[in-house]
Amino acid sequence: MKVVALISGGKDSCYNMMQCVVAGHRIVALANLRPANTDELDSYMYQTVGHQAIELYSEAMDLPLYRRTIQGSSLDTSRNYSVTEGDEVEDLYELLHLVKEKEGVEAVSVGAILSDYQRVRVENVCLRLGLQPLAYLWRRDQESLLSEMISSDLHAILIKVAAFGLDPEKHLGKPLADMEPYLKQLSQKYGVHICGEGGEYETFTLDCPLFKKKIVIDAAETVIHSADAFAPVGYLRFTEIHTENKDHSTFPARTDNFMILKLLSQIL
Repeated sequence: MKVVALISGGKDSCYNMMQCVVAGHRIVALANLRPANTDELDSYMYQTVGHQAIELYSEAMDLPLYRRTIQGSSLDTSRNYSVTEGDEVEDLYELLHLVKEKEGVEAVSVGAILSDYQRVRVENVCLRLGLQPLAYLWRRDQESLLSEMISSDLHAILIKVAAFGLDPEKHLGKPLADMEPYLKQLSQKYGVHICGEGGEYETFTLDCPLFKKKIVIDAAETVIHSADAFAPVGYLRFTEIHTENKDHSTFPARTDNFMILKLLSQIL
């Protein structure tokens, strides 16, 4: 199927795109919802931190990117969503309606892992538009999923932390691969969701097998949102970013599905 990928910049939305390609689907467009006049929006639905770098996804993947500024807020927070004027879910509807009209997509790639709140609302929008949601990460075991992401050549960094044991001054900008052992420790000791599904941390993907170019962060600044003594909240604000060509000759020899993925990605 022709697929539009909902992207936030995070590891989950990126890895789900990879799974779509492995399953034989074709990513033809990218879609993103961004906040207005702020680094990050307090949203139940969307990751918005790092939105300054989303435009580079279009360059990295050589695909059209459709964006819409979030105008609504979380009005209908009930278990089963119904169409509500002014709700942030309707921004997603308008965005995907446009992409379907322009690109003729049949399905939507969604990086949801655990949130029923998100799942219900994305499914509502897809049903109204006649689109098939593709959520290959849904309810996966988080520890094995994180290891799988890292081993599949997905390179991401932490761009927000908000949990006991995570320090903005120490951990922001750290590669996800380097953080994996520590995240496992936090999960075992304090019950932190190892994939960050409880809002403990957020990531930004700089490279993966689907990217024709990699994203490079030249400069960023740390913003402390809350200086809590036990669980400070902070995020990175990108100030200088660019893309660079990749040396495809350096791909390691592999025989699993991700070798197939890499071959597919070169002909997208």
